[in-house]
Amino acid sequence: MKKIKDIDTLDFETQNLSNAEPEKRTVGSLLKYLILGIGFGIVLVKAEVISWFRIQEMFRLESFHLYGVIGTAVVVGLISVQIIKRFKVKSISGEPINLDAKPFSKGQIFGGLLFGFGWALTGACPGPIYAQIGTGVAVFIVTLLSALAGTWFYGLIRERLPH
Repeated sequence: MKKIKDIDTLDFETQNLSNAEPEKRTVGSLLKYLILGIGFGIVLVKAEVISWFRIQEMFRLESFHLYGVIGTAVVVGLISVQIIKRFKVKSISGEPINLDAKPFSKGQIFGGLLFGFGWALTGACPGPIYAQIGTGVAVFIVTLLSALAGTWFYGLIRERLPH
């Protein structure tokens, strides 16, 4: 097994930690991901979790809908992590899954606040931006471009931030 020295340069999509040969990517091999993504986007639209109005209702404390969805995801995640830890579940390639504790940083608070303000102002979490654009609401292209600009800016100043 390879040692990870610099996590920043590790490409999790193309590099495998085992000695197995990476899968060759073809249009056919990527089609399954496209179909899965389209299906997930449809679920997001039908559940109204990408609706600007639902997001605004949540931030105005007018509706429980998105709090219920997010709360359910948190509970499922907690249960899943406990199952992984207690039963020492392994990855598909047979390697152990290690969930190490991460140190707290005040940057997490500032980053979370900045993320939340952006989410409240735009009505769009970065995850479903493509689904929002796919519904035909072209204004979310501005949100996508803003998210890309923010990511670029973070990369530009990352070395000067306290981590």
